[in-house]
Amino acid sequence: MANGNGTVERERRVPAVLRAPVEGRTWREFGYLMLGFPLSVLYFSLAITGISLGAGLLVTFIGVPVLAGVLAMCRGFGAFERSRARALLHLDVADPEPVRVRAGKSGALAWMGAMLKSGSAWRHVLYSLLHFPWSVFAFTLALVLWAYGWSFLLYPVWFWVFPAFTDQPGLQLFQNDDYTFYLAGPAGVALTCLFGLALTLITPWVIRALATVDGLLVTGLLGPSRLATRVTELESDRGIVVDTAAADLRRIERDLHDGAQARLVALAMDLGLAKEKLTEDPKAAARMVDEAHGEVKIALQELRDLARGIHPAVLTDRGLDAALSSVAARCTVPVQVAVELPARPAAAIEGIAYFTVSELLQNISKHAQARTASVDVWKSGERLLIQVADDGLGGASAGAGSGLAGLGERLDAVDGVLLVESPAGGGTTVIAELPWRD
Repeated sequence: MANGNGTVERERRVPAVLRAPVEGRTWREFGYLMLGFPLSVLYFSLAITGISLGAGLLVTFIGVPVLAGVLAMCRGFGAFERSRARALLHLDVADPEPVRVRAGKSGALAWMGAMLKSGSAWRHVLYSLLHFPWSVFAFTLALVLWAYGWSFLLYPVWFWVFPAFTDQPGLQLFQNDDYTFYLAGPAGVALTCLFGLALTLITPWVIRALATVDGLLVTGLLGPSRLATRVTELESDRGIVVDTAAADLRRIERDLHDGAQARLVALAMDLGLAKEKLTEDPKAAARMVDEAHGEVKIALQELRDLARGIHPAVLTDRGLDAALSSVAARCTVPVQVAVELPARPAAAIEGIAYFTVSELLQNISKHAQARTASVDVWKSGERLLIQVADDGLGGASAGAGSGLAGLGERLDAVDGVLLVESPAGGGTTVIAELPWRD
C-alpha cells in the first residue's frame, strides 16, 4: 500500500502535460482512433450497400428482409463498438432497448416489422454512416500529429542516417535550382527537437478530444434512448414507492396492534373489573379507574405520536421550520435548526424533507454519540437542500442494506439525491437534495 501511495505521489508531482505522452490512457485512446478507421470503412461499406440494395428492392418483397437484415447487422456493429469503447475508453454504455415483437405475433414477418420500426436499430445505421467521415478525420489528425511529434522529438537520435542516402548530412526539407536546405547542424537539430517536444506534449490532448467525440457518438447513437432510460428509471422508482408505502402501512399496523390497540384492550378489561367492584369495594374501583385514566393518557400520546409519524399537523399548518424545530426538540442531543425558504415547497416534497430529517436525527440519537447537531434547509435554484450534521463518531455507511441506503432510494424515487460524508472519528454530514416543485 505504501508503494502504491508513493507512486501516486510521484505522479502528482509530475505535471499532467508531461505525463500525458506516456500515460496508458493516451495510448489506449490513440489505439481506439487507429482501429476505428478500418472498422468504420467496413461498417460504412456494408451499411450503405445494404441500405441501397434494400431500398432498391422495396418494389418487391425482397427489400423488406434485406433492410431488416441490415438493421440487425448494424446492431451487431453497435454491440462490438460498445465493447471496444468499454475496453479502450473505459466508457460503460448500456445496451439499447431490445427489438420488441408486438404481443400476440411471432415469426419472421413479425420480427422484420419490429426491426424496421425499431428506433435504436436505425440509430445504429446512422452511426455506421456518420462515423466514417469522422473516423477519417480523427485517424488522419491523430496519426500525423503523433508521428511528426515523436519523429521531430527523436530527430537527434536518427538524423545521422541521412548521409547514407545523400551527399549532405541531415534531412532535406527544400530544394530548387538555386538553393537546397538541409535540416542539420546543432541549431537546426535543437529547434527540430523543441518543435517535436511541443507537438508531442500537445498531441495527447488532441487525441483525448477526438476520443471524447467518439465517446459521445457511441453514447448518443448506440446506447439506450433518453425516453427508454427515463421509462426504466420511472419503473424502478415506482417499485421503490410501492415498497416504501407497503412498509409504512406495515409499520403503522404493527404500531397500532402492539401499542395503542393492546393498551386500549387492557384498558377495557380494567374498566370492566372496576365496574364489578364498584358496589363491593368502591375504593378499589376508584383506584382502578384512576389507573385506567393514566392508561388513557398514554394511549392518546401513542396515537398522537403515530399520527405525527404519518403526517404531523404542525407541518401542514406551519411548514418545515416549525415541524423540524419540533423534531429537533425531541432529539437526545442539542440541535440547531436553520430554515431559510422564500416559500413553501410542494406538499409531497415538504413531507419527504420532514421525514428525511426525522430519520437522520433518530440515527444521531441512537448511533452517533454526538454532543451537538445541526439542521440547515435552504433553496438553491429549483432544488431544496437539506444538511444534517453532527460531531459524533462518524463512520456511517450508505452501503446496501443500511438505513441510509433505504433513505437514498426514497429520495431517488422523486429525483432526489443523498450524499453522505462520514470519516471515522470526524462526525457525519448528510446532504439531501430534492426537487422544489412548488
